This record gives sequence, C-alpha cells and structure tokens, in this order.
Amino acid sequence: MLSDTEFSKIITDTSKRIEGDIVWSQDTDNSPAIEFRVEILSDEAYPLFMKGRYNAVAQKLSFSLIYKGIGRIYSLDIGREHVNPTGEQVGEKHKHRWQAQYRDKWAYKPADITALVNEPVQVWKQFCLEAQITHNGTMIIPSLQSLL
Repeated sequence: MLSDTEFSKIITDTSKRIEGDIVWSQDTDNSPAIEFRVEILSDEAYPLFMKGRYNAVAQKLSFSLIYKGIGRIYSLDIGREHVNPTGEQVGEKHKHRWQAQYRDKWAYKPADITALVNEPVQVWKQFCLEAQITHNGTMIIPSLQSLL
C-alpha cells in the first residue's frame, strides 16, 4: 500500500522523466482508440509507467501514472463522468489523485487543463507540467483518418 506521504514524494519529485518519442498504436481490442505505454524514469527509480488512451470518435482521453504492483496513482480523464466515493459528481474532466483511504477512486476538477479533448498533445503538456514529468521527446498523434 502506498501512503499519502509516499505519494506526495513521488508526485513532487521533479526528476520524473520520459526519454524519447511517444508513439501511439491501435488499441488491442480493435476499438477506434489509440494508446501508448512508456516507462517513467527518476533519480529515485520509482517503479512507474504512463499509459495513455485516446478515442477521437467518442471524444475520450486519459493519461494515467501507474505504480507497478499498486495501480493507478494519478490520472486525467476527459470525456467520462466520475462520482467520488462520497457521492459527489465531479464531471467529465477530472483528475484522480491517490489517497490511501480511497486509493485511486477520488477525483477533482482540474483548473490547469484548459486544452480540449481533441488537442491531446496540448493536454499532455499541461498534464506533465502539473505532474512534474519532463518529456524529452515528441508525442506523435496519428491523423484522424488513419484511426477510422
């Protein structure tokens, strides 16, 4: 189990980085979605990776920071509703932030994500800025025509 203190240390660690380009590929279940998975490097060598999923047809986008053996600890979802364990409706654009009490089930409305769902590269840059992840490379998004 990951404590709140351990999560805070991970999320504020500015040495988190992705080296190289991110190339999306067709979703394995043959939906119109594309996805990627990349390792997160850091000075502390946390066992982290990032998953991304984008469905241009359904207007859904998500980026999830995964801690191996624990699961998702930080995430952005656009295009799907979320309800917190307390019953609070959060909305279609929300971030999940690890809390030991709720694990990854607690979400909030982010003020820092201003790009639209159909601008995944800009959303990615905004997400990385707040998550303190440096991406030393380019995110390559296939054209919509190649996804259909």
